[in-house]
Amino acid sequence: MGAEVKIWNPVEVAEQARHDYASQIHSSHLTIDPSLELPLMAPLVLKLCKDMFKAWSNLDDSRFVVEKISGGITNLLLKVSVKQENCIEETITVRLYGPNTEYIIDRQRELQATKYITAAGFGAKWLGIFGNGMVQSFINAQTLSPSDMREPKLASKIAKQLQRFHHVEIPGSKEPQLWNDVWKFFEKASVLEFDDSKMQKTYETISFKEVHDEIVELKGLCDLLKSPVIFAHNDLLSGNIMINYEEDKLYFIDYEYASYNYRGYDIGNHFAEYAGFECDYDLYPNMNEQYHFLRHYLKPERPQEVSEKDLETLYVEANTFSLASHVFWALWGLIQAKMSPIEFDYLGYFFLRYHEYKRQKEKYFLVARSYLSGCKNE
Repeated sequence: MGAEVKIWNPVEVAEQARHDYASQIHSSHLTIDPSLELPLMAPLVLKLCKDMFKAWSNLDDSRFVVEKISGGITNLLLKVSVKQENCIEETITVRLYGPNTEYIIDRQRELQATKYITAAGFGAKWLGIFGNGMVQSFINAQTLSPSDMREPKLASKIAKQLQRFHHVEIPGSKEPQLWNDVWKFFEKASVLEFDDSKMQKTYETISFKEVHDEIVELKGLCDLLKSPVIFAHNDLLSGNIMINYEEDKLYFIDYEYASYNYRGYDIGNHFAEYAGFECDYDLYPNMNEQYHFLRHYLKPERPQEVSEKDLETLYVEANTFSLASHVFWALWGLIQAKMSPIEFDYLGYFFLRYHEYKRQKEKYFLVARSYLSGCKNE
């Protein structure tokens, strides 16, 4: 697949959005190759902005400034500043999707989520859509680092915000997506072939029979926990959390993986992200750090009033589902190793996540099983 394949019909999407979204969504049929260097990409971004926003169509190019904010692993974020005739500056964010990412990400699901999450007042406002990306309002805030997330004041803020996020209502199926997604990834990841012989050799060391059996066993245990189903972000790593310290405002961004899911999974996945992309699992939050977070999640206004029983329940959920997070992202890494043009050791990432799953499995299976047998005896 080429880098500039349209992943949806932008005009149709914008038309549909007019029926169920408060403000107008602009559209353009244009696509932009995200692998271009910024000097080559900037003129195309200007063309896109002028095509999308009619008020800008006659402005001179010199009034536009295009900057790269960040290159996520699956998308590229650009900031476009525009000086208008009256000297008022407007700023927007252009999000470009990486090639082949629709093989991993359900873009229609993301779109549906973005629409309602932004309407509920989270993140950036959705302004427009084009062939391989979307345009949103610019958030004046900075991205957190993994070490920021463990800072107690920020941890409590994230927990409160997550509790609010989990109450967003999205129309359509409320079925949790975790195991559907894990099996989908498993099917794709287990039949890959690499052109690079060294990668192929490494890939062939993986026992998919073992991975399959681990998923079955883990799902069985997770199901017994009966974790409540909520609308989940599913990718709450530090790069998807932004803060404006002056306004004391916290934002969750990037809803590529958002869906209905288990409460324990969203929290356990967030805890696993304390380790960062380097997967330094010595940074996984200890029990005290987790309890601090969970108290503020369960009772944002009265954290000290949370009962020990509620804390234990959520602690067990989060840590058991953090194992599922390792399996999910491990399989994701394998597919990315084959599909992504981005320079990143995705194959190595599989082994880091899968080995961590195996390292923690006994401990958290034991915690979950002793909790469950305690519940039976009550």
